[in-house]
Amino acid sequence: MTAPISCLLTCGLFICNFIGGPYPCMASAKKSTCRIQGERADCSHLSLSVIPADLPENISSLDVSHNKLGKMFPESLGRYRGLVHLNASYNSIVRVDERLCQSLPLLLTLNLEHNQVHLLKKEDLGQCSTLTWLNIANNRLKLQEEPFSGLQNLEHLDVSKNKLQSAKLGSRPQLPSLRSLCLGQNAFTTLKTEDFSYLRSSPSLQALNLSYTSIKTVESGSFQPISGLRTLILDGSDMSSEAMSKLLSELSVTAINSLSLQRMKLVALRNLTFASLQKTNLTYLDLSENGMTTIEDGSFQWLPKLQSLILTDNSLKRLTRGTFQGLKMLRKLQLTKALVKKHISLPVIEDYAFQPLNNLKSLILNRTAFLKITEQTFTGLTSLMELDLSWSSYVQTPQRGITNKTFVSLKDSPLRRLNLEGNALTELQPGSFSALSNLTVLILNYNFIKQTLTGREFEGLSQIREIYLSNNVQSINLTSSSFVNVSSLRVLTLGKSLKAEALNQDPSPLRPLSNLTVLDLSNNNIANIRKNVLEGLTDLRELKLQHNNLARLWKMANLGGPVLFLKDTQKLETLLLDYNGFDEIPVKALQGLTSLSLLTLSNNLLNNLKDAVFDDLKSLRFLSLAKNLITTVRPEVFQTPMSNLSVLLMDKNPFDCTCESILWFVTKLNNTNGTSVPGLKENYKCNTPLVYFNRSIMDFDPLSCKDTTPFQALYMLSSTVVLIMMVSAFLIRFQGWRIQFYWNVLINRTLGFSDATGEEANGFEYDAYVIHAEEDASWVTKQMIPLETAKCKFCLEERDSILGMTYLASIMENMRKSRKILFVVTESLLKDPWCRRFKVHHALHQVIEASRDSVVLVFLQDVNDYKLSRSLFLRRGMLRPCCILEWPVQRERVPAFHQKLLIALGMTNRLQD
Repeated sequence: MTAPISCLLTCGLFICNFIGGPYPCMASAKKSTCRIQGERADCSHLSLSVIPADLPENISSLDVSHNKLGKMFPESLGRYRGLVHLNASYNSIVRVDERLCQSLPLLLTLNLEHNQVHLLKKEDLGQCSTLTWLNIANNRLKLQEEPFSGLQNLEHLDVSKNKLQSAKLGSRPQLPSLRSLCLGQNAFTTLKTEDFSYLRSSPSLQALNLSYTSIKTVESGSFQPISGLRTLILDGSDMSSEAMSKLLSELSVTAINSLSLQRMKLVALRNLTFASLQKTNLTYLDLSENGMTTIEDGSFQWLPKLQSLILTDNSLKRLTRGTFQGLKMLRKLQLTKALVKKHISLPVIEDYAFQPLNNLKSLILNRTAFLKITEQTFTGLTSLMELDLSWSSYVQTPQRGITNKTFVSLKDSPLRRLNLEGNALTELQPGSFSALSNLTVLILNYNFIKQTLTGREFEGLSQIREIYLSNNVQSINLTSSSFVNVSSLRVLTLGKSLKAEALNQDPSPLRPLSNLTVLDLSNNNIANIRKNVLEGLTDLRELKLQHNNLARLWKMANLGGPVLFLKDTQKLETLLLDYNGFDEIPVKALQGLTSLSLLTLSNNLLNNLKDAVFDDLKSLRFLSLAKNLITTVRPEVFQTPMSNLSVLLMDKNPFDCTCESILWFVTKLNNTNGTSVPGLKENYKCNTPLVYFNRSIMDFDPLSCKDTTPFQALYMLSSTVVLIMMVSAFLIRFQGWRIQFYWNVLINRTLGFSDATGEEANGFEYDAYVIHAEEDASWVTKQMIPLETAKCKFCLEERDSILGMTYLASIMENMRKSRKILFVVTESLLKDPWCRRFKVHHALHQVIEASRDSVVLVFLQDVNDYKLSRSLFLRRGMLRPCCILEWPVQRERVPAFHQKLLIALGMTNRLQD
């Protein structure tokens, strides 16, 4: 059962439950007006001297504590006839007005603690028959007549700290419904036979608090009127051993089952101390904080039904085989700080000290100091389920480790939970827990274990479900077989325990833990792990990786690409990744985590998040991105995770409060339903632009973005035009020849290569007379002659000279028969005297005489226009652009050159207007 509460604690709980309603009991913040919440009005700490008259009339709870009220003002309270709870504690009220309960007919709880009420008469509370809870503690009470006789429904009465000279609160039977009575810290020194006679008609009374009294005498039959008493609290009472013995003797006639004797200076228990309680049903005994040094053998033999024994905060020197003799029904033994080291000597727990406790379920030895654990220390605890040795000091092996003999005395116990936290352990030897085959929870936090776990340390733990190995100064190393003997494990915590490279094994040390649901790897400075580190953990629900150094693993520039170590944990529900230095998250890093409900990435360096990084987090309820470098909150990134969020933490980021960066986020926060954003006004600040610097993002005006709509359209249009122009320019610059080539092919296949009329074409025998230097004859033969067809024929001087004519006459006649004159321009042509003096002169004469645009220039070399004019009397500007061709350097452009040449030869010779 639960430990009995003190008088003050009892009052506190009743105030919370009955007066405060669902609101916590705490000191109110400074305020200037009453605070109304539902049907509750809080007017405390306002220095009021009268009851406020402007409160809602339907209130059911009124708190006017910690003010300067001198009386209760029934006429003011009459406006609130529906009041059920009234708290007027910590005022200066000197009397209870008899009209109070007439004005408040529904009143159930009344708190007048810490006032100056002195004389209390019958008529003052005579009309309060509905009251169930009354606290008049810490006043200056003087009872007159029978002040409580009208309280037929009262269940709790507290009159402690009133300097009452007697425990007698009335002369005739009354308070038939009373369940608990607080009389602590009063001035009476004697419990007389008739003191509780007024409670003869109170069969429901179960708890009596006499704490911090100075009872010197207990008369016979004192507790006879309250024989139904179950709980007695005597904490802090100053009683002589004789008075204590007499009181315990008087309790033998009651139904007592819970007795609290804290802080009573019981430095020693004698074997007859509790002899008078032999026939009671006592199941709970609290002897805490007594400075107890000795318990004689057999001291508890008189309490055969005791189930809970609390010996916390004492100074016991020895536990012997007879210390707990007779406690066969004991289920819980709490020895927290019960054995404390004095100087250089350590208390001793003798072998077989716990042997009588064969029904003990829980043994709490935390923060104790004793000599050692032997092979017989825990013998006899055949029902033990829990052993707590946390933060205790005892002599282990010379290496301060656990061996296979440490807990051998528990081999016959069904121990499920073993707590060895803070035991300064440095080593776990093979088979350390082999005797504990039923163990399900093993706690080894806050030790100094420094070893490589091979797996043999956990031999025999076939039923283990939880192992806690956190905070071991990062000295534990792992192997691939570290957990092969605990495949049933569900919870494993290794925070601040592992060496940085402990997990960098293949196969992973965690691979055997296929049933694991919770894994804590935080605070280990892990920087390098393999992508298969979590392979096989298909049931993992919670993963803690905060305070490591994982940033490099998720960098796109990482050798081999980002390490996607979460790919095997598709059932993950909680993921903590704070303080890892992340500045980027790969798109596939969180892929497949559709069950994830809690994700924390606070205190990293995240800024520009990729669009689809959170798209699979459809079940997310809690997201923390606080204290990063996030400036922009875009819907492409946050639309999916924010759709179902209950709590969002993105405070302490340098937000850019512009339309492009924050408009969607602010609109979402204004329209959010059911999402809590703590510190939204205080901690979500703009960093840029200057006009919003250090102001809340909620100060950003979304209406300012509406004027930008037409400009956005214009911006998009102009950007599109500029982009098209740039692309066109690049195409023309680098692929223009190819486009022109295919265009010419398309047009000329449709319309033909020539625009000359049939009459014009029929007047000539050749399409072109070719003039070239002797050095270029091979080019003409290779590139020009293959173009000749039935519709296209060239006149070549060497091949087509007219027989029977002189050389000069033949040239002149062939030029006359040719529709075009084609110059193959090279440096050699410009230096050829024959070409310059005769052929060119005659060709130009024929062109000028006939008024025809019939010259085509083909440049095999880059010839300066000045040289061209000086040697051939021609300039590029004299001819149409289509009649000026350049031999391409690139082989793939030769077909395009051929197309251009045929087009030039097919052009009409008529001058264009």
